[in-house]
Amino acid sequence: MGLSVNGVDIDDHVIERELAHHQHADNPLKQSVHEVVLRTLLLQEADRLGLCMLGEEEDACIEALLASEVKVPQADDAACSRYYAANPQQFTNGELVEARHILFQVTPNAPLELLRETADAVLATLKAAPERFDELAHQYSNCPSGAVGGSLGQLARGQCVPEFDAVVFRLEQGRLAERPVETRFGLHIVQVQRRVAGRLLPFEAVRARIADYLATAAWQRGVHQYLQLLVGRADVQGVTLEGAATPLVQ
Repeated sequence: MGLSVNGVDIDDHVIERELAHHQHADNPLKQSVHEVVLRTLLLQEADRLGLCMLGEEEDACIEALLASEVKVPQADDAACSRYYAANPQQFTNGELVEARHILFQVTPNAPLELLRETADAVLATLKAAPERFDELAHQYSNCPSGAVGGSLGQLARGQCVPEFDAVVFRLEQGRLAERPVETRFGLHIVQVQRRVAGRLLPFEAVRARIADYLATAAWQRGVHQYLQLLVGRADVQGVTLEGAATPLVQ
């Protein structure tokens, strides 16, 4: 492959071994190469700073390096309070919606553009005649729920894919989504029939959870910036690193 990091050649067998860990990535080979290069950079830096003890495992060397070089502030009460105020939905228990949908599933015989045209036409019909939802769900939906008028029953946050969740928990009761919702399952016409308000947990009950989340997010940003610094001053041949992705330290 002709890959080297600061003059040290990376054997193809190293990449092949790494591939086994990234079979579900969009581009397994690219992900494996990036992972090996970043890991090599971290180990080289740990060795340069004298943070690798003789016989110590590679993971321990990397942990020692990151602990030494990546410093992030702890989240204070003000930062936690701001996050709590900006994200009340994350700290609400018992919130439910009763929703229904019409699914237009993407298949080889039904390309996305054709589905989008059909979904838009059905949605326009429903906006003019919302009482036809049951009828059109029976006629068009590729979901088993079509047999019961598209009803999904009561849903709690997190039960559906994020993009669907984001719409149904924002819609007012009785409203149709303004446009079809696109998910990995296809296109959905969505209506919320009923909402059940949840209970917002008090700040003190979730303050520690917020602080942990903010600290972890800050640390991940710090690691990302540190990797960018290492990549920026390294001599890496055979690959271009885009954004210094950091899966090896998550």
